[in-house]
Amino acid sequence: MASFLQSLVDPRKNWLAKQHMKTLSSRLRRYGLRYDDLYDPYYELDIKEALNRLPREIVDARHQRLKRAMDLSMKHEYLPDDLQAMQTPFRSYLQEMLALVKRESAEREALGALPLYQRTFP
Repeated sequence: MASFLQSLVDPRKNWLAKQHMKTLSSRLRRYGLRYDDLYDPYYELDIKEALNRLPREIVDARHQRLKRAMDLSMKHEYLPDDLQAMQTPFRSYLQEMLALVKRESAEREALGALPLYQRTFP
């Protein structure tokens, strides 16, 4: 069953997944974003922890891409075509660190330790 589900979302095997990836790529290129920029650190605390562990230059580049995308969106414009061609929307910078953080939290949970961070609401 798992292999069937993986074949559905694999762009090399499924034509619809390939079309979705192509559409998503063109939309990200218009604003100069990467797929990892879409992760919200306020939604999941593991993402916030992974961003805290990344080098400052990578996080600053992420913030600049997000600011540029918001500015272009507010102006109802897109990046020029020559800059869109230079964009790499699926080049990942967050996935390895996020996987490491998730493995560490799963290990802590398996050992019965308290989580590093807990959500608290006032």
